[in-house]
Amino acid sequence: MRILFASNPEKSVFLYLAPLAWALRTAGHEVCFAGQPALTDVITQAGLTAVPAGLFRDIPRLLRMAAADLEIERPGIPEPYDAFDDPDKATWEYLKPGMVEAVSTMHRPPSFPLIGGLTEFALEWKPDLIIWEPLCYAGPIAAKAVGAAHARMLFGVDVFGVVREMYTKLNAAQPAADRSDPLAEWLATYGRKYDFEYSDDMTTGHFTIDQMPLSLQVEAESLDYVRMQYVPYGGPAVVPKWLWAQPERPRVALTMGLTATEVYNGYTIAMAEVLDSLADLDIEVVATVAEKERKKLPTLPSNVRLESYVPWHALVPTCSAVIHHGGAATMATNSLYPVPQLALHYHYDQPTLGRKLAEHGAGLEMHTTVATGDAVRASVQRLLTEPHFQVRAQALTDEIRALPTPNQLVPQLEQLTAKYRTNGR
Repeated sequence: MRILFASNPEKSVFLYLAPLAWALRTAGHEVCFAGQPALTDVITQAGLTAVPAGLFRDIPRLLRMAAADLEIERPGIPEPYDAFDDPDKATWEYLKPGMVEAVSTMHRPPSFPLIGGLTEFALEWKPDLIIWEPLCYAGPIAAKAVGAAHARMLFGVDVFGVVREMYTKLNAAQPAADRSDPLAEWLATYGRKYDFEYSDDMTTGHFTIDQMPLSLQVEAESLDYVRMQYVPYGGPAVVPKWLWAQPERPRVALTMGLTATEVYNGYTIAMAEVLDSLADLDIEVVATVAEKERKKLPTLPSNVRLESYVPWHALVPTCSAVIHHGGAATMATNSLYPVPQLALHYHYDQPTLGRKLAEHGAGLEMHTTVATGDAVRASVQRLLTEPHFQVRAQALTDEIRALPTPNQLVPQLEQLTAKYRTNGR
């Protein structure tokens, strides 16, 4: 088969997709990865074949500027997708104007620069399957134009699929004259250009590839999910020599993510206060802290090791507990190992993932606005001393390890491609 991946130019999103691209490649399929020219070096650094397509737009910068203009202090799920877990917002009155705004500000701008180039390449290369991330609607447009099967590949909680299902049901319940579907209407305009007829699969894929275990996910009842075991990939990485040996004391790792200092101009917790609060515990703390943030740490407790970056999948297995920001990739990596977690969440789907983690029992959670040093210290002590966290962490690990790896998923993707493609290849 020929498989084409498509993503907007955000490295953190690409990293979720790369392991499956390699699994399909090593299974003997032809694989290309398309993105705006800004993503080319990231793709080729992963050893994959890049297709620079479309116009250059610095989408992450534009979105950060928009958030700054709105003076967002506690950014969450963007409207109207915040309705996915808020019953008060799951209404036609809220979703109808919200969807108009979402299409014009969130969906169309990042996808538009890629649509023309991606579709042109697809018409020439004729892929059998196109895999796209949830904000890259250039993927389903190209798939429909060429008759390929297509799938969304999630990078976290499926807020888009859940709210799309809500919206579709509410829209159908309205009088005919009041119905409105701006996302469908926008996508349908490309049908007139590329000679295809719009269908609802363009909004959520013929099927959805999900890398999160069901215990940490929120699903739409009407969608077909194909669950896959998450495989950590963060780009080039080196295991430092100090990590070769097992720690002499219980090790607690701490990370607040790689992009926090860029998006929020600093960490969303008082890093110095948190590290100081752990100073008197008989533990070794390994904290990954960006170089430019280290100047904010004038003193360092003797039990703390600072690192700019450590491969998380190499560090977590040596730990007795981990503290992190609740990002999907970090939480999925942690959950591959039976290590209790403390999620200090701040934005997007992090609060949802933190809540699901705590409900499962594999860890604790708190919003960064209440993550004082004392609160973090008390939570770490609980994770290290209360046995049920270890038991539930093992259960979460077992759930994930039971899922098919990317390589094991390939035969199912082959079957689904044959089911949905219409290009006759």
